[in-house]
Amino acid sequence: MTNQQKSSGAMHIILWIAQIILAAGFLWAAAMKLFQPIEKLAAMWPWTGQVSSLIVRLLGVIDLLGALGLILPTLLRIRPGLTAITAVAIIVLMLCASVFHIVRGEAAVIGVNIFFALIAAFIAWGRLTEDRSERSSGVH
Repeated sequence: MTNQQKSSGAMHIILWIAQIILAAGFLWAAAMKLFQPIEKLAAMWPWTGQVSSLIVRLLGVIDLLGALGLILPTLLRIRPGLTAITAVAIIVLMLCASVFHIVRGEAAVIGVNIFFALIAAFIAWGRLTEDRSERSSGVH
């Protein structure tokens, strides 16, 4: 096994770890937004009590789709490029969430959004790089 193959294998594992961590965060957020009463959510996240419950639930569905999009395409090897697209969509979502909180005077709470955006950027970069490498070497 060459050094390039070893580093490629290590990167693949690191990408999977990042995907699992980010997906777990999104699954947790989805479960909270979809299944917790709004009053209970509002105690933890005040904004959830100040917007329509339909928006909170819709954001829960978006979080769930993000978690699934991070894992399933690569795991099932069905359109694995969707993982990178999902990661880019998560970056956009986290930027929107950051702007939302900043506008509301809640800039102190955007640390999680920035952290998730950075992990998503790493995943997008890594999966796109991996895909290009596989195409150039003829591996599918």
